[in-house]
Order: sequence, then structure tokens, then C-alpha cells
Amino acid sequence: MKKFMNTSEAFVDEALEGIVMAHHGKIGFAEDDRRVIVRKDQRAAGKTGIVTGGGFGHLPLFLGYVGYGLADSCAVGNVFSSPGSSQIYHAMKAANQGGGVLQLLGCYQGDKMNFKIARRMAEAEGIACRTVIVSDDVASAPPEQKSSRRGIAGIWFVYKIAGACAEAGRDLETVTRVAQKAADRVRSFGVSLSPCTIPAVGHPGFEIPEGQMEIGMGIHGEPGIEKSPLLSADETADRMIEEILKDQEISPGGNVAVLVNGLGATGLEELYILYRRIYQICREKEIRIAYNYVGEYATSFEMAGASVSLLKLDEELEDYLKSPCDSPLL
Repeated sequence: MKKFMNTSEAFVDEALEGIVMAHHGKIGFAEDDRRVIVRKDQRAAGKTGIVTGGGFGHLPLFLGYVGYGLADSCAVGNVFSSPGSSQIYHAMKAANQGGGVLQLLGCYQGDKMNFKIARRMAEAEGIACRTVIVSDDVASAPPEQKSSRRGIAGIWFVYKIAGACAEAGRDLETVTRVAQKAADRVRSFGVSLSPCTIPAVGHPGFEIPEGQMEIGMGIHGEPGIEKSPLLSADETADRMIEEILKDQEISPGGNVAVLVNGLGATGLEELYILYRRIYQICREKEIRIAYNYVGEYATSFEMAGASVSLLKLDEELEDYLKSPCDSPLL
């Protein structure tokens, strides 16, 4: 294993220190917890707070989405591990401006459990709370079990839309409704070409043989739906879009936002080749791409691979999606 680090035990905390040092004008540590990252800009009294969190190792997800028009705070766990309920509770207190707090998280069992405990703690102090759980990975469960699907890069759209709604001064119920609508309308599908190495382990957690790829693998190395000989870029894009459109129909004339996400070791050039084919597919199907995002939005250290997310837009979601935002890691 070759990584720039001092010790595996200090890896997360030293990385967080470096992030805050580099962007200290925009984000900082919460006063009572250095595993909580908070916005440093002025927020309006009564604003609906948005708190997120998750395991470290997926930058810019999760803490990279703390900023104007996005989340207000983020609880950070160890590598690929949920933050504790106390961290989440501290993040909720930091996010609260008197208008209540929306918990916005991906669908992972440890996260769901600890966010639920933290919500009870916050509600016991009189903080109004709501929760939206994003489960956009169509490869991880069939449609009838959608609520158990993993949350992956498509959560970016939910952060962006919920954050814009909160920044516009909408109340907790409205922000929750809009966030849930976005979560219900986003679908993602990913493929992996090579594994990643967790610092504390020191070797890859799984293998993908040369000349093969994993179709539908999760961002923690969860098994996909099949192993396949290495496909061309066009064949890969075709498969990902096919799986997404099987799960959520988008009629001709419909508007979508597209996200092509790299998992950490895939060149931007390759992501644009994938986007090229996605653009062609959408044009052939008379689906309008209203917004596109190409880059790294939810990574997994040096895992090679990519995911595609499609958000089915309506006028309300599009209005919030085009609103400005600012995060130091975007």
C-alpha cells in the first residue's frame, strides 16, 4: 500500500485538520466536536438547518457538501463507518437556527440507526426534526425493495435541491417535502474496474481480475449484480442507462439532470467519454438534459469506476437545482 499518511489511526483526523486549514474561511469544526464540520458563513435566524454525515473516504461526499445552498453541518465517521450518534447530535445542534433540522443521509444501516438516536436526542431538547434517506442505487435492490437500496452519488441532487430550498427561507415541512421528492426521482447505477485500499487494512478488500469489471458494485466494495468482461465506454454507458430507465420511465420530451461520477481513480477524460454516449442516448430517446455534472461527487479512495445518476425533473426541482451554491470541495 502506498498512501501519503502518518499512521492509519490518525488518518481521518489529520485529513479533517488539513481540510479545515485549507478552507478555514468557509468551514470549521464545531465547538464541541472535531468530528463535526460546520459552515462559517452567516445564516438567517429561523433558517431550516440541514445536517448530513457518513463514513470518511468518499470525498467530496459527505463533508464536501457543507456550504451555502447545501448542508449546514456534517458528522464524520471513521473510514467507511457511520459517525456516532453523539457526533450527529452535535451536528444537529450546530445546524439549528431555530427553524428545525432536516437529516439528509444515504441508506446504510449504521447511519440510519445513529441518525435515529441523534434525532431522539435533539427532539428531547425541543428541536423540530425530519429525516430524508436517499436510496438511489438501482443495482442494490429490486423496485419493490427500493427503500433498502444504497445511497450513492445521486444524493448530490438532493443536497443541492434541499439546500436551495432552505436557503430560500422555506420552512422545515417544505424543505423535507422537496428533498423527499428529489430523492424519489433520482436513480443511479455504477460499475467498478478496480478495488480500493482502506488505510487501516493495508491491502485491497476485494479483487477484480484483469480484463473484467463489476456491474453494480457499491462504493464500499459491496458485490454487484454480475461480473463481466471489460466493456467499451459506449457499452458501459448503454448498460447503466438501460438499468436506470428500466427502473424509472422517462417519457419523450421529459427533462432530466445527469451526473457522471468518478469513483476516485478514473480520469476526467474517461468520464466525458461516458457522458458523450449518455448524451447520444438521451437525444435518441428525446429526453432533454437540462443540467449535467461530470466529475467526482462520491468517491471510494482509489477505486476505478464510475456511476451515472439521472434525476427526473419538474419545474419546482429545476428551479432549486439551478440556484447558486458554494462549497470548498466542489
